[in-house]
Amino acid sequence: MASSVEQIKERLKIEDVIGSYIKVEKAGNNLKAKCPFHNEKTPSFFISPDRGSYYCFGCGAKGDIFTFVQEFEGIDFLGSLKILADRAGVTLEKFSNKTTDKKERLYQLLEVTAKFLSSNLQSEEIPLSYLKKRGLSDETIKNWKVGYVRDEWRSISDHLKSKGFTDEEIERAGISKTEGKNTYDRFRGRIMFPIFDSAGRVIAFSGRILHDDGQSAKYLNSPQTELFDKSKVLYGYDRAKQSIRKFDFSILVEGQMDLLMAHQAGFTNAVASSGTALTSDHLALLKRISNKIIMSFDSDNAGAKAAERGWALALSGGMDVKIAEIPKGFDPADLILQDKEKFKDVIKNSIFLIDFLLNRAEAEIKDKKKLWQIIKTNVLPYIYLLDGNTERSRYVKKISDLIDIKEDFIWDDLKKVKLDEELKPKSETTENKAIENQMNQEVLKRGSIEKSLAVILSKLEGEKINVSDIREKIKNIITDERYTKFENEYKEKIDELAFEAGEYYEKLDTAKLLIETEYLVLSLREEYFKKELEKLLTNLKLAEKEKREEMISSISIRLKEIMQKLSEIKKEKNNFYKK
Repeated sequence: MASSVEQIKERLKIEDVIGSYIKVEKAGNNLKAKCPFHNEKTPSFFISPDRGSYYCFGCGAKGDIFTFVQEFEGIDFLGSLKILADRAGVTLEKFSNKTTDKKERLYQLLEVTAKFLSSNLQSEEIPLSYLKKRGLSDETIKNWKVGYVRDEWRSISDHLKSKGFTDEEIERAGISKTEGKNTYDRFRGRIMFPIFDSAGRVIAFSGRILHDDGQSAKYLNSPQTELFDKSKVLYGYDRAKQSIRKFDFSILVEGQMDLLMAHQAGFTNAVASSGTALTSDHLALLKRISNKIIMSFDSDNAGAKAAERGWALALSGGMDVKIAEIPKGFDPADLILQDKEKFKDVIKNSIFLIDFLLNRAEAEIKDKKKLWQIIKTNVLPYIYLLDGNTERSRYVKKISDLIDIKEDFIWDDLKKVKLDEELKPKSETTENKAIENQMNQEVLKRGSIEKSLAVILSKLEGEKINVSDIREKIKNIITDERYTKFENEYKEKIDELAFEAGEYYEKLDTAKLLIETEYLVLSLREEYFKKELEKLLTNLKLAEKEKREEMISSISIRLKEIMQKLSEIKKEKNNFYKK
């Protein structure tokens, strides 16, 4: 019986899987798209249905359906396996890899924890009443596995140990912590919100304190674990990703209650930062699905301040950033509870980030001199992050009209803007690296004879054609050292070569490919003779200058031989396609 992986690959076409995530178009026998893993304007991401693989000529990303889902969703292999198995209707077999088993134990532990805490909540009147008062329905509480942990030192740990989990596993999962000789539960007396990965598996928790003692943090999140990296996980992303793709924009809110109320009210493209700082990884996750993001934050100054770093990161990543300002005295959850139509209007009336910043500055400061100083400090850095001078020019003119100063002055200050390294556009770095890599790979550059041979060999081998005699001919032409390098580079670039083979040689049948190969081998011989000719001519000049008669004679003989060889190759090439 075929393995789960094999069954999934048989049932799912790579072009359908990748096409459900990004827009693809035909390119001969292959398909192409703009790479979802780096910023680019021209498509360099190719998909081969025949090989069941993809390759990006820009950043080097490559793999199969499992690799793609892993990278796109930001999850491990088992997570991609689960997503694709559900899609293919395949029942997963149990994996026996020791590392996999250890991680799987943690997933099981956290799922058991979530069920235990959910059960606790149903028997606790006070936390349940609090959630109902905040507007959560029974269905939402159940679907999102919201729970409660009693104010006890080891209630979760004791339950998990009764289910066969060890103290070491409980601590590795972030449920308990050890101080000195004492081990106790990290969460106590809190409403618990499970955090899910892209595959919908519980990987961590966020706990909201129920009774504020003035000393404990309002929210407490799981620590960094081998399953949970807070810089890469957005709360609700697993449920929101399909809606983000459908509506072509995401809504970012701050907390768990905001997120749950948003989804309950039908705003299913919402995700939450869960009180953690928004990172470039968070935004990259969203951008792969949609370039458009609406950021909704609390109306207080603290809420706005906390969001500003995220604004800059999103803009520097080339995202279309809009701001939805919540009315004073509300957070998104409160506003939705009062009137979800008002929240809908807030989202609908969101405006581009820089327009929002200018409007806010203009409303707060009437003195034009002071207003310019605020704009220079708080707005120009964002204008600097815009992609291209066309958009920058529009805002320079707008500011010029607003405060009655010449555009040249604004441009001068715009040039002086300094950014943190993290905020510098990533596309430039990626593209420069790609160009550099291309320049360093002389043998594999487009148009080189050796690369063309490698491309054809890739296609022939893909068709199960024996090419050992062709390889031997190549080996007889170039040096052993150069041939070894050729072989290594051929192996390293096998995916790239396969895609180029499909793109450039798709219309040639096997017979014509073999003829093309003969011609290229002939051209390779010619190239190497020409290189030797250039070298001999240089040495001949030196020998003549130094009057070394014996060397002159030896070089002259070899020159005649090479000239004869080149003449023969030229004739053979002229007659080649007349055969």
